[in-house]
Amino acid sequence: MTQVTQDTSSDRVAYRPGAAVGDLTRHPYHAHEKPMGPHYCVYNRRFMAVCFDTKSVEDGYWTLRQKVGLLHTGELPIQFKGPDAQRLLDKLFTRDMTKLKTGRCGYGLACYDDGGLVVDGIVMRLADDLFWYVLADGDFYSWARAHAIGMDVEISDPNVFVSQVQGPNALKLLDAMSAEGVPETFSYYGIAKVTLGGQEVIITRTGYTNELGWEFYTEPHHDADALWQHFQDHGGAFGLDMAPVDAFNIRRIEAGILNAGSDLNRFTTPYDVGLGRFVDHAKSDFIGKTALQSAPKGRRLYGFACRSGNPVVAGIAKHAGRGIGIVTAAAFSPYLGCSLGYVLLDAPEFGAGRSIEVACSDGELHSADLVEPPFYDKACEIPRGKRVDVPARP
Repeated sequence: MTQVTQDTSSDRVAYRPGAAVGDLTRHPYHAHEKPMGPHYCVYNRRFMAVCFDTKSVEDGYWTLRQKVGLLHTGELPIQFKGPDAQRLLDKLFTRDMTKLKTGRCGYGLACYDDGGLVVDGIVMRLADDLFWYVLADGDFYSWARAHAIGMDVEISDPNVFVSQVQGPNALKLLDAMSAEGVPETFSYYGIAKVTLGGQEVIITRTGYTNELGWEFYTEPHHDADALWQHFQDHGGAFGLDMAPVDAFNIRRIEAGILNAGSDLNRFTTPYDVGLGRFVDHAKSDFIGKTALQSAPKGRRLYGFACRSGNPVVAGIAKHAGRGIGIVTAAAFSPYLGCSLGYVLLDAPEFGAGRSIEVACSDGELHSADLVEPPFYDKACEIPRGKRVDVPARP
């Protein structure tokens, strides 16, 4: 994989435990983002803005809910090209990759032999023998290489950067920016190529928020400065503004979207975290299949709503004075007016509707109700464009 060493001494970075500090990569829009006073985390060895000095997290959240927010992510596309690309991906993922059509995306879960989760992400089929796997934070490249022995497939880093455009005005903005307008076939989880300011750009109808939205992929041949100017020229009319990942985090919790490494990890199976529907046992084989066939099918990860406190990530969850799990995610929802999060239970003994207690920032335990996520829009109508109501800010 290609790694670019850059001078990052002037960047404010919140390093994750164990993260290496060398060979970190800025996205191509770093100079345009920097005036907002970004504070970064390291994600796939790339910088991603957690928050901004010039814009509050809550303001960023409402930009997503009411207008259109843009986040330059740390997601990492890995390219698979060659006659055996599909064969390899079908081995690596729990879903049947032979059913993924060219021009479509699919959710990809990869497991270890024991059924524990490696990482998740979006599989893009760009051609019959060409795929991108846009993965969450994790070392999937080496894992894929290790299982590609004897196969005619080239695995590489295409040096592509992923940006998300999310919110009720997202498709209106695309229609104004694209020389072709919104492509007629650009349905949910679709892939298209559009001309933005004279440059052909790959886009997908995906995102980390379950808002109406799309993502665009900046490749090495693009003039990123010119592309950014094109966004600036058209974005004002639709309320376009950058939003940090902490704002996206609130929305993804509301939407029931999980974060690899915290909500799911090598100690959880797809069934533990409510993703069993993405395991296709009808496939002839995939890594982890034998273990998953005999694995417990009960769910251990649930959402929770807490109305009296601010739960802390990694805080304990209790019931009747007994520890029953840990909080894996938490944030205050401005829309629902309470704190939300996920809790990973030690065993699937509780379900939605039960009350537990979670550790909060005041050092006390507060009551919380277990919820089967998502917290609203259960039918996922918002990202499909079937629900267009824009919430009012309290």
